[in-house]
Amino acid sequence: VQLQASGGGLVQAGGSLRLSCAASGSSFRINVMGWYRQAPGKQRELVARINSGGTTNYDDSMKGRFTISRENTKNTVYLQMNGLKAEDTGVYYCNARRGIYNEYSYWGQGTLVTVSS
Repeated sequence: VQLQASGGGLVQAGGSLRLSCAASGSSFRINVMGWYRQAPGKQRELVARINSGGTTNYDDSMKGRFTISRENTKNTVYLQMNGLKAEDTGVYYCNARRGIYNEYSYWGQGTLVTVSS
């Protein structure tokens, strides 16, 4: 599975960005797609994830500001980010999981989001 992420960039605090990630290269069903981010000097953390049925999970700090969605027919996941804060700055990675126990995990190359205060 190859993941191609796009949509990062520079935005002022309070602004919005929409990230996209398209999965390709596999005939297997992708169960879960999600976004993680890694801020400078910090560990990678979950932002949000969504399963093929549309059930979502968010990190508490992003609830109400970020919305994850998915187009199963296109194997594409989106992350709409509103009300961006300087602390949202980081590299955002797309993740996809497949398998009976979601044991196969794939990562995209990351897209940089920079929020200026």
